[in-house]
Amino acid sequence: MSTAHVLLGLLAGGRLHGYELKRSHDQRLPLAKPVAFGQVYATLGRLQRDGLVTTAGQDQEGGPERTSFAITEAGRTRLDEWLAAVEPPAPHVTSTLFAKVAVAVLVDGAERARDYLVAQRAAHMARLRELTAVKTDPASTLGDVVAADFAILHLDADLRWVTNTLERVADLHREVHP
Repeated sequence: MSTAHVLLGLLAGGRLHGYELKRSHDQRLPLAKPVAFGQVYATLGRLQRDGLVTTAGQDQEGGPERTSFAITEAGRTRLDEWLAAVEPPAPHVTSTLFAKVAVAVLVDGAERARDYLVAQRAAHMARLRELTAVKTDPASTLGDVVAADFAILHLDADLRWVTNTLERVADLHREVHP
C-alpha cells in the first residue's frame, strides 16, 4: 500500500491537517495497520517537496496551531495515474507462511512442518471468527465489512494452501531428503 497515494486521495476531498489525515486514514482503511503520526508528517513533507501538496492555511481551534494541506494539480494527476494503474499479480511467493514450511521441512523434517501448519491453521481460524464477528456486528460500517471480506478471502486462500500442504508435506520431505 502506498501511504503517499492514500494521503493524496484523502486530500482530494478537501484540505486537512495531519491529525485529520491520520484519523481519516485509519477510519477509511479499517483493519489495516494504523498509520503513525510521524509517517503522516514525513509523507506530507515528501509530497510537499515534490509539489504534490501545498500548505493551505493554519488552524487553531482550541488547541495548538495546525497546518492544513491541500492537493495540487500535480498531486491530482499523480493520484489519477496511480488509481488507473492495474496492480500486477505478485511475481514471487514472498509469504512467511510458505518460507517457514519450506525451512521446517529442510531443517527438522515433515513432522515439524506439519505441527507448524496445524498451529497456523488454528490461528487463521481464530482470526476468521474475529472477522466474521466484525461482519455481523450492527455497529460495523460498510467499510469495516468490505475490509473484513478482503481479509477473510485472503485467510481462506491461506487455509486452502495449508490443507493442501498438509497432504503433501511427507512427499515434500522425501523430495528434500531423498
